[in-house]
Amino acid sequence: MFVLNQEQGEYLVKLARATIEYELGLVAKPRTDDAPDVTKAKCGVFVTLNTVQGESESLRGCIGYPYPIKDLLTAVIDSAHNAAFSDPRFPPVDKEEMDNIKVEVSVLTPPQPVKVVNPMEYPAKVKVGRDGLILSRGMRRGLLLPQVAVEWGWDSEEFLSQCCFKAGIPPDSWLLEGTEIQVFQALIYSERSPHGDIVRHEID
Repeated sequence: MFVLNQEQGEYLVKLARATIEYELGLVAKPRTDDAPDVTKAKCGVFVTLNTVQGESESLRGCIGYPYPIKDLLTAVIDSAHNAAFSDPRFPPVDKEEMDNIKVEVSVLTPPQPVKVVNPMEYPAKVKVGRDGLILSRGMRRGLLLPQVAVEWGWDSEEFLSQCCFKAGIPPDSWLLEGTEIQVFQALIYSERSPHGDIVRHEID
């Protein structure tokens, strides 16, 4: 399992925020010459932005790389930019929003296929609070991070159905022959509040 310490997790979250704020003209271009050596490793990564309004939060953007095709430094920079400015579900973030946005970085383990004899076995193979899902059927694919199932209170069966929905296919498609399911885990670091302390997000 790929590991990060607190200092490295903080670096990634601060880099993600600085990348966005630089694009908005709020800060100088973030330095990367002092990046930890761990950022040279190829990892999947997602950057999630949440708007904070009082006691509630709402998704503002989430984009990343499911597979370890880029080094962690580049993947975080790209994902932060895309989450803020290229998520098709939302308009681009503007500078007035940044004081109300929490930044979260999820570093992913390489996805692994779930092997079963009968699709009814899938729920027992997926552990909520540990696993994220990638579900593929034909050209359709859906991905949900591990924290999503916990935040919504889903059991593993609902998690699978919601991943089908994310892929744009019927919710029971995980039961059909030809549907492929992969699981991954994530190391998650996030701000407690916008610009606030950065903590490891435990989701078990």
